[in-house]
Amino acid sequence: MTVEPIRDKAKITQMYFYLNGKNPKYGLLFKFGLNTGLRISDILPLKVEDVYLKNGAFREYLVLNEMKTSKEKKIKLNDSIRKSISGYVKKEKLSEKDYLFPSKKGGHIGRVQAYRVLKEASDIIGIENFGTHSLRKTWGYWTYKVSRYNIGLIMDTFNHSSQSVTLRYIGVNQDQKDELYSLVQF
Repeated sequence: MTVEPIRDKAKITQMYFYLNGKNPKYGLLFKFGLNTGLRISDILPLKVEDVYLKNGAFREYLVLNEMKTSKEKKIKLNDSIRKSISGYVKKEKLSEKDYLFPSKKGGHIGRVQAYRVLKEASDIIGIENFGTHSLRKTWGYWTYKVSRYNIGLIMDTFNHSSQSVTLRYIGVNQDQKDELYSLVQF
């Protein structure tokens, strides 16, 4: 099974509300992935101090070293994710050293637990071919559409070696093939 982006905005909204209702940290995790395009392994270990300065203001950039590539990544968090983080941190009364996605067992939630919860939500909402990379792929897919098909910038953001790799990764090639099959009908 190939993991796909979520192409239906209504399902994105439904999944967010389901996850947020289950536990706000899962709603935030989902939203964080959708708004940053980061891998789940780079999101889970984030702490409050990674996004906030000591004075309580947001950092201009979220700066981290990607686990998979060891490359530095600088992300300007958009207003939507800032608003979600802000409300969540206040509601959960998190301090600067706390993980954004704490585990009941201590530390932060793990990849397997994150996958389990996200997968359960996707099954309930009826999203097929979902995996933890779906969040990253969804960011790429929608950014590609909104940026008027600026594949070069998305390719660079994902550290991919070619445009064709990125197009395949975000599922655009499949969309285009599907369209071809509907063009000619006998």
